[in-house]
Order: sequence, then C-alpha cells, then structure tokens
Amino acid sequence: MKKTFVGAARWAKRLLLLAFALLLLWQLWLFGWVLWWKWNPPQMTRFMEIRLESMRKTQPKAVLYQQWVDYGRLSPYLKRAVVSAEDDRFMQHSGFDWAGIQKALEKNQQRGRIVAGGSTITQQLAKNLFLSPNKTLLRKAQEAVLTVMIELTWDKQRILEVYLNVIEWGNGIFGAEAAARHYYGVGAARLNPAQAARLAAMIPSPRRFDRLRDSAYLAERSDTILGRMHTARIP
Repeated sequence: MKKTFVGAARWAKRLLLLAFALLLLWQLWLFGWVLWWKWNPPQMTRFMEIRLESMRKTQPKAVLYQQWVDYGRLSPYLKRAVVSAEDDRFMQHSGFDWAGIQKALEKNQQRGRIVAGGSTITQQLAKNLFLSPNKTLLRKAQEAVLTVMIELTWDKQRILEVYLNVIEWGNGIFGAEAAARHYYGVGAARLNPAQAARLAAMIPSPRRFDRLRDSAYLAERSDTILGRMHTARIP
C-alpha cells in the first residue's frame, strides 16, 4: 500500500513538472512573438483569424481589409482621440491602470451589470494579438502576462502604433488606414478631428456602429471625445 502511494506521488510530481515545463515553453513562444513584433508589423492577429473564420461561414470568399501605416503617417488627431477615449493614463501607467479598474468596478456595481472594463490600450493589444474575446479567468491571466511582456520590451510609441494598425473597426475592417478609407475615403494621415473622434467612439463595438452609423449614442460619444481629446498625452 505504501509503495503504491509513493509511486503515485512520484507520478503526480512528474506530471506537475511536465505541465510547468509546457507552460513555460508556451510563455517563451509567446514572448518570441512579442519580440518579433517589436520590429515587424503583425500580418495577422488572433482576432483577425477569428473574425475571418466567422465571416467565411456565410461568405466563403470573404477577406479582411487592413493596411499597415507607420506611426508618422497616422493622424495626430486619431492618436489623441483614441488615447482620450480608451486609456487617458496611457503615458503614465505600465500596462495596468489601477485607478481606471477601480472606477470601472464601481460603475458596474452601480449599474448592476458590466458596462465598463477598465482595460488599458496595452491590455487590449495583448488580447487582440494573441487571445480570443472569451471572458474567462484563464484568458485574463494570460492577458496580464502578455501585457507585462509588451510593456517591458516595447515603448509607448510602438504600442500605440501597433494598436492603431490591428484593432477592429468594422465588419472585416482592421486598422486605421482601412477604417479611414472605409468610412471617409481618405488615408489615416488625413483624418480631421471630428472624423478621428468618431472612429475612436466606435472602438468598443465597431461592427455594431458600422451598421448604425447614425446612432445618437455614437454622435454623443464622438462629441465628448472631440471636446477633450486635445488634452490627451501621446508619444
């Protein structure tokens, strides 16, 4: 009986060590991609893969629209609008905005439902690059690890540059250049303040607002961003 217990304990220990080793290898693999994307534009993100797979269930020939543009060719109005709307402490924190998280929790408690998330631009970028939209504790834990990796290896300009180039902005529309051309027929460098504010307002629900472009909420949210974006600090 004792030998059986000792043998089982040894196997349990080996399995735990194997699981830890596999987890470590997985994190190293992810870190390798973080380092690669520090200097190279992402061609495809996890969110893009998920969206394309979903679109092709009903449209087998569906394609995504995305075109990379360097940081200097992105409208400064768009940079300020997005930072103002999504992460106004972007230049101050190291990936996690604890004050913003606390504010979001209080707002959710008041409303009795989840209406705010408190995720920073870096957290959103980590999720878009590597993860799924599923809201699970495991995904949030991995998102936190990736956020730390990105903040430790990228500067703020690179984080904002990649974010603006890969986030979803409509049905099959990814990145600022594709969004600017889809909605306004201009390049991302030529977006004016009002256009930039409206694109920033769309970020939480881009496919919904792609369909409801005359939404009263979207117009109100755009005006709010337009009124305060001049104070946003950007790289």
